Amino acid sequence: MVAPTVQAHPHSFADMKTYIQGKDGVITGFKMEWTFDAMTSAYMLDGEDTSPENEQSTFRKMAASMLENIQGDQYFTNFYDGDQLLQYKPAHSGQLTRDRAKLVLSFVLPLSSPQRITPDTLRLLVFEPSFYLGMTWNSAEDVVLSDALARDCRVELIEPNPTPEQVSYAMSLPADANPDNTLGQLFTQTVQMHCEHTAAGK
Repeated sequence: MVAPTVQAHPHSFADMKTYIQGKDGVITGFKMEWTFDAMTSAYMLDGEDTSPENEQSTFRKMAASMLENIQGDQYFTNFYDGDQLLQYKPAHSGQLTRDRAKLVLSFVLPLSSPQRITPDTLRLLVFEPSFYLGMTWNSAEDVVLSDALARDCRVELIEPNPTPEQVSYAMSLPADANPDNTLGQLFTQTVQMHCEHTAAGK
């Protein structure tokens, strides 16, 4: 997405905010905000026309291209009900903005079918598969439930817990190794949803 080569630990970083959308005991999708580090942002802008008269047009094209590039990877957004990976409609409302030296990508990601809340089987993992890009929620407060969902649910942010062997493997990969698309999931956080009731019958 943001780099042509892959190494064993992140060389690009994104701080995330995730807004879980829905009401009446049903989740309809997510709004994402990913803030890339300054160095990655500079790399992304290299060669782009960011003159005052053309910056907005450039950013629109970049946002559309970025979303197209990650569509095949579930937009890096893996939402499970138990072991079932839920699917999405195409993302929309993509927007790239600038926060001083950092670029911020935001978009809306609707679920293919609305998902009823459950007591404790829903979990969300957001990661770039090869782990070149490290994606992080800095705290549970960066995962925001809609007002309606917040009446029934809370979120728990679980830090990754790779084994020493997995860490050693990741650190041992040479810079020119082929991408290992299992790495991202090993080193990603998990948002676990806990809901009081499931709005049965609605």
